[in-house]
Amino acid sequence: MQIALFQPDIAGNVGTILRLAACFGVPCDIIEPCGFAFSDRALRRAGMDYAEAASVTRHADWRHYSGARAGRRLVLLSSKAERSLYDFPFDAEDQLIFGSESAGVPDDVRGAVGEALRIPMKPGFRSLNLAVAAGIALSEALRRSGRFR
Repeated sequence: MQIALFQPDIAGNVGTILRLAACFGVPCDIIEPCGFAFSDRALRRAGMDYAEAASVTRHADWRHYSGARAGRRLVLLSSKAERSLYDFPFDAEDQLIFGSESAGVPDDVRGAVGEALRIPMKPGFRSLNLAVAAGIALSEALRRSGRFR
């Protein structure tokens, strides 16, 4: 299981997700460009000392990431998806990809994923914070693929 962040905008979210990745022992790919300087103080503050323990790979762009992902199934988490996160048979090798906070992912990225999933919410609400959504999705994916015991 891996997390991929497509052109994230907010350093605090990335820091929190790196902390999540470190705590669960899951690698994290960051597909640039980011909407902040990667060495930004907010990134370090949100990730605390945990972020330094995360396995992070930075990719210059989508093309570089696509070439490096070694054929893993991409599972996009999107507020626009039809299928629920809770109805999906995750595999331990899946890569969970999250779009930027402001724009999500472009059509070419959406077209490259194997599946798009949503986190069900109360009607009238648009989306969750990126780091919160990553925590929910990652824990469910790990549980369903047998990695949480």
